[in-house]
Amino acid sequence: MKRKDDSAAPRASRAKAASTPQQASAPTASVTINQVAREFFTSNETLIPYRQLARRLGVTTKEQREVLFGHLRTLRETGQLELVGNDEYRLAGTDSTAPAPAAAPEVAATELTPDAAKGSKKSKYATAKQRQNEEPTPEQSTSQEEDEAVSKGRPVEAEFGKDPVVHRRREAGFDHAGDVRHQKKRRPERAAETERPGEYITGRVDLATQKFAFVVSDESEEDVRVFTDRLMFAMDGDTVRVRLRGQRDGRPVGDVVEVLNREKDTVVGRLMTQNAGFGFVKPDYRKLYFDVFVPTDGLHEARDGEKVLVKITEWPEDPGRQPVGEVVRSFGQAGENEAEINAIMAEFGLPFEFPAEVEAESEAIPDVISAKEIERRRDFRDVTTFTIDPADAKDFDDALSLRQLENGHWEIGVHIADVTHYVRPDTALEKEAEFRATSVYLVDRVIPMLPERLSNGLCSLRPNEDKLTFSAVFELDEKGKLYDAWYGKTIIHSDRRFSYEEAQERIESKEGDFATEVNLLNSIAKKLNEQRFKKGAISFETQEVKFRLDENGKPVGVYVKERKDAHKMIEEFMLLANRKVAEFVFKIKARKPRMTMVYRIHEAPDPDRLQNFALFAQKFGHTLDLTNPKKLSAELNDLSEEVIGKPEQNVIQTLAIRTMSKAIYSTEPIGHFGLAFEHYTHFTSPIRRYPDMMVHRLLEHYLEGGKNVPVEPVEEECKHSSEREKRAATAERASIKYKQVEYMADEIGAEFTGVVSGLTEWGVYVEIEENKCEGMVRISDIPGDYFELDKDNYRLVGKKTKRVIQFGDPLQVVVKSANLLDRTIDFDLVDRRPDAVKRREKDEKRGNRGGSRHGGGKESSSKPGKGGGKRRR
Repeated sequence: MKRKDDSAAPRASRAKAASTPQQASAPTASVTINQVAREFFTSNETLIPYRQLARRLGVTTKEQREVLFGHLRTLRETGQLELVGNDEYRLAGTDSTAPAPAAAPEVAATELTPDAAKGSKKSKYATAKQRQNEEPTPEQSTSQEEDEAVSKGRPVEAEFGKDPVVHRRREAGFDHAGDVRHQKKRRPERAAETERPGEYITGRVDLATQKFAFVVSDESEEDVRVFTDRLMFAMDGDTVRVRLRGQRDGRPVGDVVEVLNREKDTVVGRLMTQNAGFGFVKPDYRKLYFDVFVPTDGLHEARDGEKVLVKITEWPEDPGRQPVGEVVRSFGQAGENEAEINAIMAEFGLPFEFPAEVEAESEAIPDVISAKEIERRRDFRDVTTFTIDPADAKDFDDALSLRQLENGHWEIGVHIADVTHYVRPDTALEKEAEFRATSVYLVDRVIPMLPERLSNGLCSLRPNEDKLTFSAVFELDEKGKLYDAWYGKTIIHSDRRFSYEEAQERIESKEGDFATEVNLLNSIAKKLNEQRFKKGAISFETQEVKFRLDENGKPVGVYVKERKDAHKMIEEFMLLANRKVAEFVFKIKARKPRMTMVYRIHEAPDPDRLQNFALFAQKFGHTLDLTNPKKLSAELNDLSEEVIGKPEQNVIQTLAIRTMSKAIYSTEPIGHFGLAFEHYTHFTSPIRRYPDMMVHRLLEHYLEGGKNVPVEPVEEECKHSSEREKRAATAERASIKYKQVEYMADEIGAEFTGVVSGLTEWGVYVEIEENKCEGMVRISDIPGDYFELDKDNYRLVGKKTKRVIQFGDPLQVVVKSANLLDRTIDFDLVDRRPDAVKRREKDEKRGNRGGSRHGGGKESSSKPGKGGGKRRR
């Protein structure tokens, strides 16, 4: 019979609790407040009895019990914990008595409690496992996720938002709306799986969303889907061992059983601290599915709200817990320019500076060109030569020369900075360039592949200076017909440095210095362009967003960069040089194995993705005939011309590019589909691309009669460069998105004309026409009706009015908010109805929400804008 003050919790027997003399003399291990807090913040359980907590922490002595009681008292006094009953504790703001809603597990896991629905301001908490079981919020989808997920089999009906799109998450670790901990933790119900036990593969993790990842392996014909609660906290690029457990929807699924190699052990995000002195880091990377717990001794003076780099020191085996880490670098308060840009650099592993050894090597390189070096080169210093680059560029890595031959043809030289003359193999300079693989162009800064003395000095083809170059020299007539080509080391002396704007003035006015030469080159370039498209090149182009920044890096203007004839002229001659260099090396040896070379390859698009794209284009009245693969490029080009000037132009062109495969570097000469080239490489930008340096070395080696080189090391470098290029592009997009949000923060309340660029169950993505900034209008905020998503037809339909909102529709929007912390923009549709009508509709919607979980839509009350709760950021 129990005494009245006995706890229902099981007790250890006195015999087991008694200490032996040896144990009594052993030193007592101290229990820290961080250890106590961690048990609650990373546990799946809502209530933890004192005795259970003591057992977990190894508390056995009186001194330890007193310390533990002291820590519990402190956590209660600071509002972190609550005492329930006699000896059970829980996190403050949770409720273990509320009945679980009768719903599917994945819906129940995010259902708001009545308190949360009323806007309760108490702290909320969520474990990693609960986050995985939640219904996705509208902000948990980015178009990059959509792009990559579609490439792995997701239907094109998934959201087509422009990358990078609006994205929000809950506050790190302890900002979860409503209590879900009392619910039974079990895996969400999933589609039936065909058992395939006992098979194991090794592969690399590619995160698709916060819900699942793909494991890419040479041991499996298909990528294996792994849900994040079975991923063992693996991140992008990690090498893992996977146990296959069958198929779902025709795709293999599995569980990670071991993380063999972690690509990195750091996470960038916003630090959120609690009164007790510990905190969580909410990752900036939107596909990352866990937060990082930081104990007091791991904060290292970092403050609440700062952007930090945290190193993970403890990887839990239980997916319901959270990794533990320590802050290794703080970038400043989140939302500030330097903090955000530096955080982007850290997030994508971009270097902040060059190692001292690399800088020292670059400074030691002599800037005098010896007479002996000049003798071994073809001399172009007396030939008319100039560069054409962006107005703010300093790294001029290509120049054009022009002179007429005796036979009336034109000799056009494409001269490229001879970087490999200065950057020698097995030096620190070489190793650093190899690692970086590419220069990265963020909105307000360049992260160069080479130190400034090389990129802006020795290698840059500045005017009125002798410069060493590696050249491709062509003999063409005025119709663009190619008669001869020569490749080799040269020396040039540039006569003029043109900006694109200055060159365009010569083209349009036919006046100014070197106007005759510029216009002749432009005329030949147009002929080369015509030849390319006759052979099947594809003309889809994306629109590039540019910013005007003040002295502090704050954007004061946003505009779309226009590609004019001057840009296209340079592009055509660079394409010619890249193509002919690739063809030259490919034809050195007539039989396999061919001479090893770095190629830029682009495979034909996947038929399923093409079919989905064709169905999408059909909704706008555009027909795409896919029956004849040989005419595919012509069909795509016709479509590109059809949409010019129409509301759906940018949506169609952007999605068309996403439908295509991604161009990569490889030693396999399979050609370039988009350019319609049988062979193609990158030869023309060695200052900013490491593959171009590889091409220079290989070409020089073969020109000197060298033998074939092993393919395996070159292929590994190709893979590394492709990955670094992808990472750089993602970082560049992140910086653009941040600057767009920063710019729109000064436009709150302003009206703009935009077009629908994405549709989901929770909102409409709208892209402003004049500056390409994209934000979201919540469906619940669209005036005049209740709207539902018609996925099959890519549109929203009003319940009462039957009004249709679809891709490409023009809309008038007003800027509602711009969140620098989450890099998101919110819009409202312009509503010019009388105020009385607006108020009545608002009251009706509020009443419907109170009496229905769906509020006129298909979303549950856990979705933003439903149930009267605040939107979770």
